[in-house]
Amino acid sequence: MQFSSILGQQHIKNHLTRSAESGRIPHAQLFVGPEGCGTLAIAIAYGQYILCSNSAGENEHGNESCNIKFQNLAHPDLHFIYPTVSTEEVKSKPKSIDFISDWRSFVLQNPYGSLMDWYSFLGVQNKQGEIRVDDAQEMLKSLALKSYEGGYKIMIVWMADKLNTAAANKLLKLLEEPPEKTVFLLITENEEAIISTIRSRCQAIHFNGIPEQEITQSLIDLHKLDPNLAQNLAHQAQGNYNKALHLLHQDADDLIFEEWFVIWVRAAFKAKGNASAIQDLIQWSEQIAQLGREKQKKFLEFCIEMFRQALLLNYQAQPLVYLTPKVDKFKMENFAPFIHGNNINDIFYQLSEALYHIERNGNAKIILTDLSIQLTRLIHKK
Repeated sequence: MQFSSILGQQHIKNHLTRSAESGRIPHAQLFVGPEGCGTLAIAIAYGQYILCSNSAGENEHGNESCNIKFQNLAHPDLHFIYPTVSTEEVKSKPKSIDFISDWRSFVLQNPYGSLMDWYSFLGVQNKQGEIRVDDAQEMLKSLALKSYEGGYKIMIVWMADKLNTAAANKLLKLLEEPPEKTVFLLITENEEAIISTIRSRCQAIHFNGIPEQEITQSLIDLHKLDPNLAQNLAHQAQGNYNKALHLLHQDADDLIFEEWFVIWVRAAFKAKGNASAIQDLIQWSEQIAQLGREKQKKFLEFCIEMFRQALLLNYQAQPLVYLTPKVDKFKMENFAPFIHGNNINDIFYQLSEALYHIERNGNAKIILTDLSIQLTRLIHKK
């Protein structure tokens, strides 16, 4: 994977190529950015730039056979660690090496893919993955060996915030006493979820979302879209190229999320002094509780964004409003007046608390029922 094939982030590309060419490569770097901004793609391109001794032309004066190995992510000095879950094939103690063929296929298919996409690729959307201590042991084994081509070894840790405590402690030891000529590239969407001792030993690089015009042009060039449609999808994607691709292929979760959201807020509106509507909220909570935890978390994040969009619309910030619900008879213009400065902080707090407890394996039905009752009170607040 080469820098030239990656959308946007030109200032970061320039910084990384300059560090490689000057020989001043930090041994541990933390790439922080939102979903779909290209953190993984750039980490792989950076690894290729270092291992293949490429120059600004990327293939010029470099090692052509090395570049060919990277086309299939099969270079022996490139290593990956990523969250895994137990499956039918790997029933216990799953680790990254058990899924390396799936991982390569997944990344080559879409290097902008999300954690939820990875679980879907494995067919295990209903489980929460993590990076376990067995992965850290494999890391130690891989890095103890000499590099295949006598140069650097690259270790990419994707979604480093999913390291469990034992794995994080093992990685910390490696970062404190790194093997010679080893570069650790940690990738995360949630910097605060990584223990501070690991963060303090990494040089952090923060990524922004991809500019709308870059996404638009890519959709036109690669997918032959009409410019107006491409621009519309890019606007909805909000800097997330992965989301733009999902919208293009109409396989995003947003439509079903919209339906669940509308059912929820309508029941919450009716529930004040209405016992039957309370029963509707309980049934809704039971339905959402049956989903996998990763999908529950993603849905709650979608709800936060829906409330945020309603608030922006209520305060006449139309240029910042990009969501256009497709659910029948639900209009943001009618919903927005109920979301305002007196209740938005409390709504965000309740949604964030629900996310926190679901991530920690709390009883989803109880959490969502409590959230629904809180929303009933807050949405009627003047």
